[in-house]
Amino acid sequence: MMLNAPSKVVRGKILTVLKWAFFGIILLLLYFPILYIITQSFNASTTGSSFTGFTFKWYVEMFNDRALMQAIYNTISMAFLATIISVVAGTFFAIGINSMHKKRRRRIILLNNIPILNAEVVTGVFLMLIFRFIAILLNIEIFGYTTMLISHVFFCIPYVVLSVLPKLNEIDPNLYDAALDLGCTPFKALMKVIVPSIKTGIIVGGLIAFTMSIDDFVISYMTMGRGVQNFSIWLYLIKNPLRNNAMQKASAYNTLISIGTIVVLIVYNVLRSKKGKVK
Repeated sequence: MMLNAPSKVVRGKILTVLKWAFFGIILLLLYFPILYIITQSFNASTTGSSFTGFTFKWYVEMFNDRALMQAIYNTISMAFLATIISVVAGTFFAIGINSMHKKRRRRIILLNNIPILNAEVVTGVFLMLIFRFIAILLNIEIFGYTTMLISHVFFCIPYVVLSVLPKLNEIDPNLYDAALDLGCTPFKALMKVIVPSIKTGIIVGGLIAFTMSIDDFVISYMTMGRGVQNFSIWLYLIKNPLRNNAMQKASAYNTLISIGTIVVLIVYNVLRSKKGKVK
């Protein structure tokens, strides 16, 4: 028994080392692309093959590139609008679905999941054909910012619904009726009682919708109009990414997005921890 004790200790140390090594490899695979892009945004080299010096010139060129700034504006504004619209619509849809009978609720949830499980290219082709049919029917050119925004709202709403439904299942089903009995109007009871109870699901759904919208390429490309591009389409349409330092400027934009995301997450967690301590 005494001889087995050291072997158990060694085995435990080996398992610990392997565990941390595996954890480190996973972190490297997840964050190395982000670190590489951040490094390239400060790299003076125009090819990115080697680090030739530290510079901020790619950030300056990014802000001076009108086409890129217009694409960034379209990307961010569309992401915010799509998030707001899909959060409002998805929340009300989720509340309506939750009020249905069990069998009908399952059918609607199944329909809600189809756009999520469906391939993006199929969704993009479907939306493009719908918009093309409307354009031919009305004899007007409708492709542009509006069609792209509608498409983003279309594929963002199901994610909001799936985020809000679990929170609706957690609250007391008699809470709404109690608010009505205390004198609230149906809308006031909804906004003062139900929405605050499911705000965590709404926030999560909004974050997912924003991420899906700001990162979309396939559906956006199929529903865009002339002169309307988001960042991913702008980068795709450049035949030679090394020309006009497009890749370096793209790295600068992605660095700002990554840093902004990290800052938002840190602020959110700090505020949440302070709120927890107050309670």
